[in-house]
Amino acid sequence: MAPRNGHAAMPIKMVIADVDGTLVTQEKVLTKRAAEAVMRLHDAGIQFSVTSGRPPHGMAMLIDPLKLTQPLAAFNGGVLIKPDLTTVVDQQFLPAAIPEKVIKALENHGLDVWLYTDTEWFVRDVHGAHVDREQWTVKFPPKVVKTFAGLFDRVAKIVGVSDNLDGVAKCEKDVQQAGGSHISAARSQPYYLDVTHPRANKGEVVLAMSKLLNIPAEEIATIGDMPNDVLMFQKSGVSIAMGNASAEVQASATYVTTSNEEEGFAKAIEEFVLNARSAKA
Repeated sequence: MAPRNGHAAMPIKMVIADVDGTLVTQEKVLTKRAAEAVMRLHDAGIQFSVTSGRPPHGMAMLIDPLKLTQPLAAFNGGVLIKPDLTTVVDQQFLPAAIPEKVIKALENHGLDVWLYTDTEWFVRDVHGAHVDREQWTVKFPPKVVKTFAGLFDRVAKIVGVSDNLDGVAKCEKDVQQAGGSHISAARSQPYYLDVTHPRANKGEVVLAMSKLLNIPAEEIATIGDMPNDVLMFQKSGVSIAMGNASAEVQASATYVTTSNEEEGFAKAIEEFVLNARSAKA
């Protein structure tokens, strides 16, 4: 594990963690050591929450094992919801005229399209790329529709999906141009391009949690592995990139830990948050 950017550790009052590729293993397992690291945060009086491109119910399995009490940031911040998964603190839907433009841009690059409202997940092909895997991950099935027409007034997230990873990367730039200031578009996985409201990004999650809990953003630590996590790195006082992150993402962080297959999350909490706090005491 190596420090980046010459930063010294700061007193941390909150940790915000990405989920897939960070908090859980590749097989979506929350390890005993990761859970214990979060319990140690609780014991130290350090707040903890998660942010993910997943829908709210896609994070339900983390609430009890991690004893989560603060709002969860689903859809990369598109919906901020309490752990009861019914009390919405804040939500940001895409402007009604935007989804059609985004969908057209995704389809022009040959990507499959998924659409999420605040409560439902819609697909047009249940046998499409990654649908089975996503259903297994979030623990609920999509609704299959012939068309997305009539669903555009409560769109929390649109996802472009493809195993042509170079195509997804190129599509990211085109979608950003198509949506302009009306959207935030970033890859949450190499094969997923997430499109949300411009204020529904992980940088805004840091600012929202800072305001909600009255914790200065410079006293928040963030940890993640993907390009969409860089947005929260930029807003937080300390940032930690996973060992499985790209070189570009790693270069954006204060510190780099090991991979999510090597207890990188737990090691980061132990070394860069808890040990740093002990050293300051």
